[in-house]
Amino acid sequence: MAIVQTNKTQRGFTLLEALIALVILSVGMLGIAALYVEGLRAGRTAVYRTTAVSLAADMMDRVRVNPAAQGDYAMGGVMADCTNGGFDCNRTQIAREDVAIWEAEVAARLPAGADADIVFTAGAPEDTYTITLSWPEPGFDDDLSYTLVARM
Repeated sequence: MAIVQTNKTQRGFTLLEALIALVILSVGMLGIAALYVEGLRAGRTAVYRTTAVSLAADMMDRVRVNPAAQGDYAMGGVMADCTNGGFDCNRTQIAREDVAIWEAEVAARLPAGADADIVFTAGAPEDTYTITLSWPEPGFDDDLSYTLVARM
């Protein structure tokens, strides 16, 4: 006669263990999703900062090409058809058209509500240009900004 031995040890997961594992997995997945969203936000901010640096450098290059204009760059932009036309434009017209083209680039490449400002300060040994760009960024209470100060 064979003796049948019953094994009363439990095999596999119980329903409670499965639910606990599911909760732990869900919390981990939520953490990964939050990191992904934060990475996207940081990437967008980095792109806007890089764009602002590029736009400020572009404006400063325009100022360096037309150094006689000095304070004309702080007067605001007006299109004068100087860029590709055969017209004989003076330094002020060139400067104001440079600003108009630059302001259009700022509006196109930074988010809506972006602001661009150029301040000229005449100095005895050297003149100073302060170019400031600011833009609204979701997740920040105040606008983000970039300022370039150049002495000529």
